Amino acid sequence: MPQQIRAVVVDPEAPGKLAIKPVELRDPDRDEVAVRVSAISLNRGETRRALQQAEPGWRPGWDFVGIVETAAADGSGPRPGTRVVGILPSGAWAERVNCRTHAVAALPEAVRDAAAATLPVAGLTALHALRQGGLLLARKVLV
Repeated sequence: MPQQIRAVVVDPEAPGKLAIKPVELRDPDRDEVAVRVSAISLNRGETRRALQQAEPGWRPGWDFVGIVETAAADGSGPRPGTRVVGILPSGAWAERVNCRTHAVAALPEAVRDAAAATLPVAGLTALHALRQGGLLLARKVLV
């Protein structure tokens, strides 16, 4: 049964065009886990879209960290109580999210939530750059 949660939404009337509002969270699909969010990150693309391009009501947010509350009905993915990092097409700036199991990964205890939340978009961008640029050992790079 859908539930009410608080989430950041685009609101042209709000200061800064963003507001925390109650929204409906649908029930997870069979291949999705329900996650209580504990940390998010801000990325340039999602922030720019939220402030300059998004329609009213759009929910920003790509990266999140949290605890799985409900396992996927199809048996895939992590079990309830597992701490995970994940990526969504939008909507991660919320109290809870539903996420496909292929887009979450369990986190080791040693990794802090705030650090882990930076991994999906920024981490994958860095990995892509390394794959495109090749090995950097003993090479000069501009940072």
